[in-house]
Amino acid sequence: MSEDRTAPAIELVDVTKRYGEAVALDGVSLRIEDGEFFCLLGPSGCGKTTTLNLIGGFVPLTAGELRIEGRRVNDLPPHHRNVNTVFQNYALFPHMTVAENVAFGLRMEGLPTGEVGRRVDEYLELVDLAGYGDRYPAQLSGGQAQRVALARALAKRPAVLLLDEPLGALDLKLRKQMQVELSRIHRQVGTTFVFVTHDQEEALSMATRIAVMAGGQVRQIGTPREIYLRPVDRFVADFIGESNFLDGDLTNGGDGPAFRLRNGTVLPVPSGTKTATPNGRVALMVRPESVAVGRTAPSGPAPAAIIAGRATNVAFMGNHTRITVQTDAGVLVSLRFHGESDERAVEEEMVDREVQVWWDPRESTVVAAGDEAEPGEEARGG
Repeated sequence: MSEDRTAPAIELVDVTKRYGEAVALDGVSLRIEDGEFFCLLGPSGCGKTTTLNLIGGFVPLTAGELRIEGRRVNDLPPHHRNVNTVFQNYALFPHMTVAENVAFGLRMEGLPTGEVGRRVDEYLELVDLAGYGDRYPAQLSGGQAQRVALARALAKRPAVLLLDEPLGALDLKLRKQMQVELSRIHRQVGTTFVFVTHDQEEALSMATRIAVMAGGQVRQIGTPREIYLRPVDRFVADFIGESNFLDGDLTNGGDGPAFRLRNGTVLPVPSGTKTATPNGRVALMVRPESVAVGRTAPSGPAPAAIIAGRATNVAFMGNHTRITVQTDAGVLVSLRFHGESDERAVEEEMVDREVQVWWDPRESTVVAAGDEAEPGEEARGG
């Protein structure tokens, strides 16, 4: 059966995977469109690697349906699926040169020698390794080895490229460089990328869409901006970056919905905020970069959410100053100092002083209360 060009690149329909009594995936459904850079993001044990292995055909489904380009592939072995995989450990053949590593899969497919040579040159140039064909893996840096693994996988021109935490073994500086390179390569080749990571920054910097996973389920799917600014629950908000959470409940005020803290203070929330959540419990989330702190909040025509407190700590972090404020509603963290002083004077002026913290209500989000982001308990979920 030929593939359906109108279908998504990958579709999981109510997919479950069990290892004995342990549930690694629990009824997961998602669509990955053709040409996306799609990230599966979550803590250890959340099910992201299991999802990747199911797509690649390395483990069988327990229940549900998996389609690639509209074709049901539940029972197809890996080499009969139009996918290829880049692993964290590169899996290069040490006794082969760079060119021979890239050519290996093409020769296994029986491609003519001339076509093999053209593709080897094309994809080594794509990953900026033209001229490295005669070297051996032991002569390469970690970043270069990763590029060879990427060239080898792409040279077969798969419909889907699976990347299993491929940057995990690299140091921080090289990892950031490779994030930029992977984004560039994805734009050039247009292949569907499915990228597994537990690193929030990686996902935010590269993905067109992200699926945040926990406990074998998908908690939210959206663009990086949607996931970061409009998380659906406390787990997603807490896992993606740093967040301030205030406990309370939604109330209907004269001008629409508002958020009432446990101490009775009422704060404005974005217009259109839903007044109900599945379990009825909610929290108000605001990112530290949206929170300002100073002696007094400035007056202005637009309403602001304002809370009084006492600054308990000021830490210079290089490109910003992190100010911690204890309030009746809980601890709040701010990255914005409002005042006349320069950064060096902030600590003297703020620590152990009465202050106000405030933010634009449009930069806050009401999320479903519940679990915070912690590593999962599944032994094999990945």
